[in-house]
Amino acid sequence: MTTLIVVLGLAVYVILYLTYGRKLERDVVKASDSTEAPSKRMYDGVDYVPAKTPVLFGHHFASIAGAAPIIGPVVAMAWGWVPALLWVWFGNIFIGAVHDYLSLMASIRYDGKSVQFVAQDLITNRSGRLFYWLVLFLLVLVIGAFGAVLGGMFTGDPSVPSAYLLKLIAALILGILMYRVKMNFTLATIIGIILLALAIYGGSVLPIKASYDTWMAVMFVYIIIASAIPVNILLQPRDYLNSWLLYLGLAIGGIAAIFSFTGFSAPAFTSFSPIVSGGNPTPFWPVIPLIIACGSLSGFHSLVASGTSSKQLEKETSGLPVGYGAMLTEGFLSTIVIISIAGFGMGLLQNAGESISVANWGQQYVSSMGAAFAGEAQMFTNAYAAMVDTTWMQFIPTGIVKLIAGMWVASFAMTTLDTTNRLGRYTLSEIVLPMKDKSPGFYYFITNRWIASIVPAAIGIYLAWSGNFTILWPSFGSANQLIASIALLTGTAWVTKRLKAKNVNIALIPAYLLWITVTAAIIWFTVMVVPDSIQNNPGTGYTILVIELVMLVMNVIFIIDFQKTKNKPAPDQA
Repeated sequence: MTTLIVVLGLAVYVILYLTYGRKLERDVVKASDSTEAPSKRMYDGVDYVPAKTPVLFGHHFASIAGAAPIIGPVVAMAWGWVPALLWVWFGNIFIGAVHDYLSLMASIRYDGKSVQFVAQDLITNRSGRLFYWLVLFLLVLVIGAFGAVLGGMFTGDPSVPSAYLLKLIAALILGILMYRVKMNFTLATIIGIILLALAIYGGSVLPIKASYDTWMAVMFVYIIIASAIPVNILLQPRDYLNSWLLYLGLAIGGIAAIFSFTGFSAPAFTSFSPIVSGGNPTPFWPVIPLIIACGSLSGFHSLVASGTSSKQLEKETSGLPVGYGAMLTEGFLSTIVIISIAGFGMGLLQNAGESISVANWGQQYVSSMGAAFAGEAQMFTNAYAAMVDTTWMQFIPTGIVKLIAGMWVASFAMTTLDTTNRLGRYTLSEIVLPMKDKSPGFYYFITNRWIASIVPAAIGIYLAWSGNFTILWPSFGSANQLIASIALLTGTAWVTKRLKAKNVNIALIPAYLLWITVTAAIIWFTVMVVPDSIQNNPGTGYTILVIELVMLVMNVIFIIDFQKTKNKPAPDQA
């Protein structure tokens, strides 16, 4: 079964990229390199910096992936492997890849401006301003959710933070070689890969043990610094190394899935409402997009695409591999995760002393995983290592395989943290733009790149400090997928009003369906889950309640504005 699913998934993604993706590029967006990209035309040495396509692919993928395409499918296995896999594949095909590509290319045509700016231009000024606040809420929740994942992971396996810190040193060296020494790109890449291998080995022999609170403080300082310094110092070289970590992990996992020839011990389907979110029975519809986000579709991707990636894209034709290809690659990653848990998850839990079986999987899977392992990330690393150990690749020590998988999660999650904080800086600066003339002193203070980096970091890490993952994850998912539906509606408006494309239903229908699903999911989450969180942790609970309620109001206003203006022509564009 492992062999069949991984081969089928790989074939689906390759064929889709070469057919559907190329058609979007050629017939809808009509990408052309005749116009200079914003990264060159508006170069500033900090945010607008052109990057080679492989380098930008690494940054873009690492930023959009984070821990979500791993953590989400692990949790969603409570419904069974068939619902989880179908949501990943169909979400990728009909929503995720289209959403990401349109967001990136619309931003390119708007001088690297955010998707919120595009909404403000094409829908209404009110909707655009509300969109900015929705985005800021999402970014704070991303920091909270991913910070909690990393905190649990770093305390559960001390070799992972050690390897990551060594990789940061490797990235700084690579950045010097690429941008200051201007070494041959291929030679610099080889040196970077060697340094990455040494970092992984160094992490295995020099683990760093620290408490959860200590790691929260370290993350707070790190993401402020990483989000304020120029992108070519750390962000670009680090994420380029991340791309090679991705290739290594996908290669090992893909080969292991093909040659393990293992059946699935986890159930194909459990029930419509297993125990998932906050210890509550959780209906597959409408809640599944809150659990499986980035592996299938994600509004956060539109923020990365129109926030950092559009300012680094070297030419328009690089948009397809970066914006469209990275989303499909992420779907394949989630496919590998589902295969590993379906084939080896039950055995791992039983070996850890958990009384779990096919019959009680839906009711006990999430709690058993939490009891046996230090969270969902460690569940994946153990299942991944067990799958590799059944093949001819078992000559690789199990500890190294686990470390590679752990680095996979940690590297992408940490990248998402500081990219999110950088996006928070951009968003905050755009929100207070109307104050530039009214109160210039305050405006220039709050938009200072160091001050603006502190605000989202402080609120996000405060939420992460509670460690309440089962509340933080779906709350992140609700904001994330709400923005996905709004970004896709914005992409529809761009395709219709600016590009004058005819087949707009390719984006419009999925956007409507997603909007209905996510709105229903947020209502369910606010009514059924948040009250328990308020009782257990009032600070986190009330913060999330306010965010959820405000998002619902903004969501309704946005869809009303979209319906009123969808048939109106676009305003003149300078």
